[in-house]
Amino acid sequence: MQTLKKSADALEKLMRMIFTVCGFIAVAFVLLITVFLIVSGTPAIGEIGITDFLFGTEWASTAKEPLYGILPFILTSVYGTFGAILIGVPLGILCAVFLTKIAGKKLSAFVSGAVNLMSGIPSVVYGLVGMIVIVPAVREVFGLPDGANLLSAILVLAVMILPSVISVSETAIRAVPKEYEEASLALGATKTETIFKVILPAAKSGILASAVLGIGRAIGEAMAVMMVAGNVANMPGIFKSVRFLTTAVTSEMSYSSGLQRQALFSVALVLFVFIMVINLILNLVVKREKK
Repeated sequence: MQTLKKSADALEKLMRMIFTVCGFIAVAFVLLITVFLIVSGTPAIGEIGITDFLFGTEWASTAKEPLYGILPFILTSVYGTFGAILIGVPLGILCAVFLTKIAGKKLSAFVSGAVNLMSGIPSVVYGLVGMIVIVPAVREVFGLPDGANLLSAILVLAVMILPSVISVSETAIRAVPKEYEEASLALGATKTETIFKVILPAAKSGILASAVLGIGRAIGEAMAVMMVAGNVANMPGIFKSVRFLTTAVTSEMSYSSGLQRQALFSVALVLFVFIMVINLILNLVVKREKK
C-alpha cells in the first residue's frame, strides 16, 4: 500500500510539474511575440512619426515618395468587425436557441455536426465561395461595377464567425438549470417569453464569451477578406474596395524591404495591440456579468 501511495504521489508531482511547465511555456510564447513585435515595429513608427502613421489617410508604400498612413486600415478593421458581429452574433444566438429549445434531438445533432464541420473549413475556401457567390450577388443587387467591397467582406466574416458563436452559445444555454425554464412556464410565461426573458439572461456570460471569440476570428482574418474586399487602401465605405490591417501585412510582406518592411511590422504591432485591448475589455465585461 505504501509503495502504491508513493507511486501515486510521485505521479501527481510529475503531472503538476508538467502542467506548470506548459503554462510557463504558453506565457513565454506570448511574451516573446510581444517583444518581437515591439522591437520590430517601433523603429518605423519613430521614423515615420506616430501621428502620421496612425492618423495618416494615405498608404503608398511603393511610391517614389512613400506614404505610410494606416488610418484607412484601422477604420476598415473596426467597421468590418463591427458589421460582422452585428450580423453574425444575433444569427448565431438564435440558431443556438433553435438547437437547444426547439429542434428535435435528431435534427439538433445533425445541425450541430454541420456547424462543427463549418469551423474546420479553411479560410481560403470561405474566400473562394465569397468570390463566386457573394461578390457577384452584391454587384447585381446594388448595381455596382465591382462587388469586391467592405459589404462583401462583412458578409463573409459574419458567416465565418457563426460556428464559434453557435457552439459556445449552445453550450451556455444548455448549462442553464432546467428548473429556471420549468418555474417560468409554471408561472404562466410562454415558451418564447421563457427563452428571451429567463434562459438567455441566465446564459449571458457564455453568450458574451461567444461574441469575444467571434470578434477575435473576425478581426484576425486575412485570406478570406483579401479575396472579397478588393484589397485597395481606401478610406472605408460600405461599397468601396478596402484593405484590412491583416491584409495590409499579408499582401505586401513577400516583396517588402527597408522602411516598407519595418512599417508592415508596425502595422502588425498595431493589430496585435488592437486585438489585445478589445479582448481585455470584453473579458472584463464577461467576468463582471458572471458576478
